[in-house]
Amino acid sequence: MIDAATGIDKIRIGDAPIAAPGAGEVQIEVRASSVNFPDILMSEGAYQIKPPLPFTPGMEGAGTVRAVAPDVRDFKVGDRVLASVEFGTFAERLNAPATRCFSIPEAISFETAAAVGLAYQTAHFALCERGRMSPDDVILVNGATGGVGLAAIRLAKALGARTVIASVATPDKSDIVKAAGADAIVRVDDKGSIDKLKGQIAEATGGKLADLIIESVGGDVFDASLRALAFRGRLVVVGFAGGTIPAVKMNYILLKNITLTGLQWALYPTMMANEVRRVQAEIFDLLGRGKLDANIGATYGLNEIKSALGDMKHRRVRGKIVVRI
Repeated sequence: MIDAATGIDKIRIGDAPIAAPGAGEVQIEVRASSVNFPDILMSEGAYQIKPPLPFTPGMEGAGTVRAVAPDVRDFKVGDRVLASVEFGTFAERLNAPATRCFSIPEAISFETAAAVGLAYQTAHFALCERGRMSPDDVILVNGATGGVGLAAIRLAKALGARTVIASVATPDKSDIVKAAGADAIVRVDDKGSIDKLKGQIAEATGGKLADLIIESVGGDVFDASLRALAFRGRLVVVGFAGGTIPAVKMNYILLKNITLTGLQWALYPTMMANEVRRVQAEIFDLLGRGKLDANIGATYGLNEIKSALGDMKHRRVRGKIVVRI
């Protein structure tokens, strides 16, 4: 539980009552929950969603349905589900809207299911719905060592992309993106390498520029990415991990016929619930057929939640962090 939005240092484990599921809700016995960077931001009061205090963090949890509201028809007691919510999954029980729950195939463990929710859904919508990817595209993934970045690389390759390039700000993590399936790596670890991003991509592809860029860094990397787009290229903004929100010179968009679009995943479960459910089912299917890897880097017990969140904040774990409940 978090009693004040002062960061993860004061997080505590405690008992709290849980009511019966309300209208449209299911109650889940949570077995595994994954850690996401918004958990850190929410604990600091720096995220767009600010839960009432005290609150339990955790945005995605997998487990078994233990109770359903009378008006719920899609799930029954005993079903295995993944819930994607704003907060609350680092708990033994969770009430979640049925519209934000997804059936887990029997062959997929709770730990694996918890690891392929938010980041993979974000990456899928960025690549397919917003980015309109095709197998022939040269795809650049910025912030490639982060959760969404690694998911985007893995999904792009699973969906048939022939050329996926990963940009890395920490060269000693290049092995991570290679293992995820990146065909080439470009560096953005200093201003000199960022300024040469266009040339690095052309060198890696034999002269081609990027048809589709998944951009989560912002600042100078964003500016260099615009220059690295091919004619009629598409750039999808999914965040600003570098801390600087860039401004756009619209004449450049016009001159190269560029499409610039954004993706805020939090709106999708409300505005496009059926499409989110279809995408999650496709992700599970790719996982079950061995086309995807959940990329779990470390697993913790609930009593180690502070360490799990700390390792996420300080990027001490390569891969997804999962908490067993």
